Amino acid sequence: MNRLILCADDFAFSTEDSLVIAELLHAGKLNATSCMTLRPNWAEDSAMLRDVPATVQIGLHLTLTEEAPIHPNGFTQDGVMPGIDPLTRLAVRGRLDPAEIARELEAQFDRFEAAMGRPPAFVDGHQHSHALPVIRPIVLEITRRRAPDAWLRTCEDRVAGLLGRPWRGKAIGSAFHSRGFAAAAEAVGLRCNRGFAGHYGFDGCFAQALPRFLDRAGAYHLVMCHPGAGTRAGDAIAAARRDEADVLRNISVSDMAASRGLAFAA
Repeated sequence: MNRLILCADDFAFSTEDSLVIAELLHAGKLNATSCMTLRPNWAEDSAMLRDVPATVQIGLHLTLTEEAPIHPNGFTQDGVMPGIDPLTRLAVRGRLDPAEIARELEAQFDRFEAAMGRPPAFVDGHQHSHALPVIRPIVLEITRRRAPDAWLRTCEDRVAGLLGRPWRGKAIGSAFHSRGFAAAAEAVGLRCNRGFAGHYGFDGCFAQALPRFLDRAGAYHLVMCHPGAGTRAGDAIAAARRDEADVLRNISVSDMAASRGLAFAA
């Protein structure tokens, strides 16, 4: 039976968001969360994850966009790293310093291990920046060395899956952006999810989108989501975080998964 991983991204985006994610993990509505360890509240928030169910996977959400880095670097302006589009342009043009990227990512791994006492169960990237040129090989090398049993997120999927879910244009774009990632991971002895979904318009339609994310699922099917309190200033998807949390509180994810032939361990 194919397996569903329903992952809440952005743990530690704010303490209020962390509280909502922890609530949903304890309630069996999620079975994974991905943590932003560069956030100043991470160390304190991480205590919320120490008594979650044993089936919950806790991963590292490597962050190189829209947050203050742990270490100063040449692509930060006014103390904040750029959005994904400017970062992508820098990466494609070879204008990122690999040593700066490696130092920042090593520090984010350090903070995860210091708080959790173990390596992450999986590794992904905020806005999927971990799959960019220059950044990708560094992520693979650090993960291979520091978390060899972890799996990594890829947005790659079968064409039928990409075409059969919401926001197919964004899904196809993310898959293109990640092309070759699973093969590169396998080449260094790492593994990735098989099947990926979660793109939609952050438009209050999560209840309609979620069942479609489970259609045409892969063998290790990863669905990203972003539930939270939506109270941090400047959060572009604040309303969507609240909507997703409310939807998840009021459905049975395991029943939804089972109806599509997916196992969901929560």
